[in-house]
Amino acid sequence: MKRTLYNQLVAWKNKPIRKPLILEGARQVGKTWLMKEFGNKEFENMVYVNCADEEFAKSLFLRNLKPDRIVRDIVANTRQRIEAWKTLLVFDEIQEAPNGITSLKYFCENMPELHVIAAGSLLGVVHHPGESYPVGKVDTIRLYPMSFEEFLWAKGYDKLAEVLNECEWESITTLGDTLEDLLRQYFFVGGMPEVVLNWVTKEDVLNIREIQSKIIASYSNDISKHAGAETERIRMVWNSIPAQLAKENKKFIYGAVKKGGRAKDFEVAIQWLVDAGLVHKIYRSKTPEVPLKIYEDFNAFKLFLLDIGLLGALAGTGLAQMIANNEVFKEFKGAFTENYVLQQLIPEHLLHISYFSKENSQVEIDFLVQTHSRIIPIEVKAEENVKSKSLRQFITIDQGDKKLKGLRCSMKPYIDQGWMENIPLCSVMNYFRQQTKNETTGLRN
Repeated sequence: MKRTLYNQLVAWKNKPIRKPLILEGARQVGKTWLMKEFGNKEFENMVYVNCADEEFAKSLFLRNLKPDRIVRDIVANTRQRIEAWKTLLVFDEIQEAPNGITSLKYFCENMPELHVIAAGSLLGVVHHPGESYPVGKVDTIRLYPMSFEEFLWAKGYDKLAEVLNECEWESITTLGDTLEDLLRQYFFVGGMPEVVLNWVTKEDVLNIREIQSKIIASYSNDISKHAGAETERIRMVWNSIPAQLAKENKKFIYGAVKKGGRAKDFEVAIQWLVDAGLVHKIYRSKTPEVPLKIYEDFNAFKLFLLDIGLLGALAGTGLAQMIANNEVFKEFKGAFTENYVLQQLIPEHLLHISYFSKENSQVEIDFLVQTHSRIIPIEVKAEENVKSKSLRQFITIDQGDKKLKGLRCSMKPYIDQGWMENIPLCSVMNYFRQQTKNETTGLRN
């Protein structure tokens, strides 16, 4: 498989001055595979230490945190050489070794010439009592589930991914049937690497749901392990998300988690899921102006799952609906489609994302996305009916003085209507990547 983040790892390796790197991400998004692939391809040798499985690693950081002593002990136990500039030293599941995370500070200060990369699920790294995080002493990169582009690579459609990346609209229209079929598959499979690999090699529909269910069960077990007294509330919020997204107005309602539920009952549980990387929290914006962040209403938000495939498994959606026909693009009144769009946008770190709605009004804009210099209102359409009454009113009447240009993401081909562009759902990430690239080029010029 191929991951977009690989190039960022190479850039980190080539820095003349670098800090140890922490590869963040929810459990099972592919951190271990990516680190090993990077180490094997880019270095003369890689020394891999699993802090959860290897007994010597659990006491590795207990005596003292001097890097030369730690390296000496690793060499003695693994019988592998470790040389600056030539070796990648990997600490996987670093949160399982007491003082492991803290030790990275000393690698930064006393052995900066050695390439050190560490990983652990956000469940362990963020919620790790009794240990200080080495702020300012590490670089961090976040890994997410595989995007639609990465799914195409895994399926062997590199040229198709290239067409999407170049936003070649005529070619995308011509290839529409193929792209729709692949997008339907992605809605079902999602982007968890183990699930994608199984689909690519076997295409066993029943097995896919089984693997997804096991991943969800492992998250539930991790919640029990790390959440303490908040465990039950966290599970209640997690299990409520499909129903929350099925509503016409997808604003998170505490009362839908538990009758009579209020913010004080569940706000800690929600933040726990956000910190663990299992959900994305998107706030309502009061006005579509730059910077969006200062206009956010922290009392109104939507919650989305980290992966569209896991959303289908958690919701118990029928397999025939997901894989055999176009019902996947209508299910939950577009909930899957909104979750898909957000999942493609989140890894594009230069974007700020919120949504817009009016109090006591049906006018709602699914997403507001801030690029370098503009706000793009987005309407997500899952069906063939793509009338954009709310979007048109928002742009031409309610916010007419701001000269906004809207974006509709649907199954229809590309068209520019002046006040709005329509792009195919398959090209969401590529469209914004192109926008960011063009704006960055403009700023440099």
